[in-house]
Amino acid sequence: MGNSLHNKIYLKPRIDLHSRRAQALMGASALVAGAALVWLTLHMLK
Repeated sequence: MGNSLHNKIYLKPRIDLHSRRAQALMGASALVAGAALVWLTLHMLK
């Protein structure tokens, strides 16, 4: 029983997308992506 396949597979903990840290990271990445899109748009119009 100690040699089962379940004991050999490392299961990563699931990422909780509702946690404060995950929401902060998603918000920051959306802000950076938005700023990059604005910058690209302004430079393409010049």
